[in-house]
Amino acid sequence: MLDGTSQNGSLRISKRRHFTHDAGAGLAKLPAPQSRPADLLNPNLRRLLPYPFETLARLRASVTPNADLPPLKMTVGEPGLAPPEAVLEVLHSHLHEFAAYPPSRGLPELRQAAAAWLGRRFAAELDPDTQVLPLGGTREGLFCCAQALIDPTRPNPTVVVPNPFYKIYEGAAFMAGARPYPLSTGVEADDFLEALAAVPEAVWGDCQLLYLCSPNNPTGSVLPPAALERVLHLAERFDFVVAADECYSEIYPPDGTPPCGLLQASARLGDAACDRALVFHSLSKRSSLAGLRSGFVAGGAGLIDAMARYRTYHGVTLPVPVQRASIAAWSDEVHVERTRRAYQERFDAALAELDCRRPCGGFYLWLDVGGDDCGFAVDLYEQ
Repeated sequence: MLDGTSQNGSLRISKRRHFTHDAGAGLAKLPAPQSRPADLLNPNLRRLLPYPFETLARLRASVTPNADLPPLKMTVGEPGLAPPEAVLEVLHSHLHEFAAYPPSRGLPELRQAAAAWLGRRFAAELDPDTQVLPLGGTREGLFCCAQALIDPTRPNPTVVVPNPFYKIYEGAAFMAGARPYPLSTGVEADDFLEALAAVPEAVWGDCQLLYLCSPNNPTGSVLPPAALERVLHLAERFDFVVAADECYSEIYPPDGTPPCGLLQASARLGDAACDRALVFHSLSKRSSLAGLRSGFVAGGAGLIDAMARYRTYHGVTLPVPVQRASIAAWSDEVHVERTRRAYQERFDAALAELDCRRPCGGFYLWLDVGGDDCGFAVDLYEQ
């Protein structure tokens, strides 16, 4: 492909495939549009429902809060804790590397750090070159995996999602041309197993992707190894991929048992189980680095290769200084232990006033608000 001006001076062809005539050649008039702008949109965009925080913003706009009380921000789920200083120092010391384009698959050192952390935490043995891919946070990766893996030409393409769920799962399914099928998971392990058993075989037959979230956002429930192994058996039987959102895996009671991960369960079943598994991890909650937008996906080499090819066109590679800081964060556990203790103290304070269940993982309290969630949110903000 040429980059510059052709010999006759009338046409410039750039590597971005953008064609421009010079002024002497004149400009051709474009024909009048034959359709309204809305007709030019991807029809799947019309399937997207308003994002929860958009709905909440509209509700809040009609309410005047109590001016005598300082507001408590309980919206986007930011950690509200200071990031580890050592990680910020690494970021600052590599600011000069913002001048360089980062490699599309991330620095080898970052992939190695992520694989090493998975090995320490979940006893997972992964090849960092083929089974780990850095991401701009798990949100991006969770959305991308559906676009890369769903085949919309197959009959009734279906994505099974836990209910309640992180809104990205539903939106990813819609934009991939699939239908989301809700799996009412409840808050106990038995609830999840019962929900799996209640899914008709025809739905499993149409399923191409199953999202999991453990610890769950927002219920705080944690799936035991038996439940994860059951999911992997279903994936093998019905030929679908399991995408496990594990970004809350490191937020659990300091004296509790670390939540089991999907790769941990797949290791018990043999190497073939990993071929259908993807796990997503983030520094946003674990390390209180929500603004860093740094995470990774790991799992079957074929799945990682598909996501890497998709992200070559769609994804944004993490800047090199961000990757350097991420290496430092994944390599340290001291600040994570401190974070767990901080959340424990917050739960202790909240549960002294509220009648609800302490979560097994994550940092959400799942309250019974009497059915009308929008009305409850408005009343709470007003009072």
